[in-house]
Amino acid sequence: MHEAPPVINNVSKKTHKQRVDAAVQGTNDSSVVSKVSAAAQGYFQDDLLQHFVCKVSRRAPLINRGYYVRWQAVDHCVKGFLRVTENCAGRQILSLGAGFDSLYFRLHAEGALERVVVFEVDFPDVTRRKAALIKGNDRLKDALPDWNHLEPTGPVCVSSAQYKLLGVDVRTEREVEEGLRVAGLQWDRPTLVLSEVVLTYMETKWSDAVIGWAARSLSQALFVMYEQIRPDDPFGRVMQNHFLKLNSKIHALCQYPDTSAQTKRFLQQGWEKCTCLDMNQFYFSLLSQDEQERVENMEPFDEFEEWHQKCSHYFILSASKGSLTSSALLEPPKESPVPWMVPKLEDFSIEALPLAGAPCVEAVGMASSVLEPGLLLLSGGFGRGGRDTAAMVLIREQTEWTRATVELEGDKGVRLYHTLTSVPGWGAVVTGGRTSPLNPIDSVLKVTHHLSDQPDSRTVLLSVEKMVCTGQAPKPRWRHTATLLNHKGKNYLFVFGGRTEKEPVLGDAHFLCLEDQHWTDARVPLEGCFPEPRHSHSACAYRGGVVIFGGLGRGGVPLGDVMWLNDSPTGFVWKKVQLRPALVPRYSHSAHVIGENLVVVGGVWLQADGVPGVAVINLTTGSNIEVTIDTSSVPWPLMLHSFCSELLDSDRTEVVLIGGGGNCFSFGTHLNIHPVTLDLRPVLGH
Repeated sequence: MHEAPPVINNVSKKTHKQRVDAAVQGTNDSSVVSKVSAAAQGYFQDDLLQHFVCKVSRRAPLINRGYYVRWQAVDHCVKGFLRVTENCAGRQILSLGAGFDSLYFRLHAEGALERVVVFEVDFPDVTRRKAALIKGNDRLKDALPDWNHLEPTGPVCVSSAQYKLLGVDVRTEREVEEGLRVAGLQWDRPTLVLSEVVLTYMETKWSDAVIGWAARSLSQALFVMYEQIRPDDPFGRVMQNHFLKLNSKIHALCQYPDTSAQTKRFLQQGWEKCTCLDMNQFYFSLLSQDEQERVENMEPFDEFEEWHQKCSHYFILSASKGSLTSSALLEPPKESPVPWMVPKLEDFSIEALPLAGAPCVEAVGMASSVLEPGLLLLSGGFGRGGRDTAAMVLIREQTEWTRATVELEGDKGVRLYHTLTSVPGWGAVVTGGRTSPLNPIDSVLKVTHHLSDQPDSRTVLLSVEKMVCTGQAPKPRWRHTATLLNHKGKNYLFVFGGRTEKEPVLGDAHFLCLEDQHWTDARVPLEGCFPEPRHSHSACAYRGGVVIFGGLGRGGVPLGDVMWLNDSPTGFVWKKVQLRPALVPRYSHSAHVIGENLVVVGGVWLQADGVPGVAVINLTTGSNIEVTIDTSSVPWPLMLHSFCSELLDSDRTEVVLIGGGGNCFSFGTHLNIHPVTLDLRPVLGH
């Protein structure tokens, strides 16, 4: 969402060319273009928005979803206000920094403006442009049959019985009051004040003043605000840097960094009641399951990490006073599919350090495998230039790591969100993956390698061949797991979960006998308490079986369970490991079994502040600890999702984290630049 700051904050003079460009339906207003894109794809109904842009441009699905949830949150509050004031003799909507918003015209088309007057306030240049657009469009003009188009020298650019458009700087309290008085605002009538990503572009003293002014001036009021929060985690840092590059600092983040601080802010400024939800809470708590499913089926989509992080960094707030205090526009149910949790963090952290030699590896959705000590194979993934090369090898030369020269024979197809499983003495096996959310890959590949010494470099010869497998193969999938286990003297690849282009989560399990190259279910029976379907989980070999943790389950809700597939004389039995205490659910993490401990690194969670660090779960007792990762020695925001990891040393206490990051909504693509390492000894010995 390249949210251009509302022009109320743009106090610099514009050139003549800029004024002309601005008059052509706000071509440079990417926020309006993004809203139009979402509406055009059917995320919400608003066919009047298109009249405020020159050309309808299709945005990426992630942008469409982001603007959809913003539109839904504001619409939820507007419709709530109209509902609780339906018996009032008159009511008002005051939109601050309204820009090219189509709210009045949409409500007029819906017949929802009975006894309602809409006032819009923005910088004079914006309102003059908007007035010109309305005047030049018959459909917009028809919604204002009694419009008196005033000269743009005064504060009121458009005046009709139900719609007033004012050009005035919101920070100038006296001018705002006078303009609204001239426009006919009634200070004692029930009033909804709207602010969508507006006040945060002001210095905090000015935005606080506006919030306090509205509380003092309006005797019966509801204030609805949509803005950013959580500036200090990696996504928040990328978000802040984006706006700084646009010379549009978002000020309120520093003083009011979370929903709790925003709530206290409004109460301190004179509002009597306040509710603030981040957009994940709004989406899962206040939208019906049917509506969620409708939206999730709108377009092919596979950017769950970025979607959930975007939603965790924006909030919707409703504050009230006077006779409207008891009217709760945002009232989440007592039971939510994503209940808030506070992780019990230890009082120490683990330091992340750049991998010695700092080879550059920037990609998401890769898979990794240790071919031999000091030789690390990476395959597939998606980087800045699109899908990356089919394979990359990192090699340790004495104390430093570097990228080896790779000569590849055989299948060179690039995939992402696949698996790469090492089979000692046999090679490595690639399963699944996708090229796009509409194109999963069904092939299974066998990878073998040979290390050749060249005079000037180390060269790794890779041979990739397609395995011809018999039996009933699983559906092509991605975001699954594939774990090596041994049953009755034979090696099996255990494939679990994932998703397809049509099925959002899978819960089926499959065994590939590597010696016979045969898919089988009957030879390896499964019993016990089967895990919920999921994708983006972790699976590790443990005691001859497999232990699974977390993942994204049905309805896009993260899971926090540990399931152990235990080897038995007759087959395998699923058992649930009881965790004490419960861990915050997460997905898109990595995990390793070290002794009796499951070590979980990174991921994405929705139900807690901050980002996941390292959790250590004792698989015998279910006891666990959680610590943060100290990234002060890493000179870039370290995003630990869509990454891969491997244990490097013989005593299995050093883990390397490779790749990760993603498309951070509309703030630009952020990819981790170099691999980093974590020394796990502090948590393993705790």
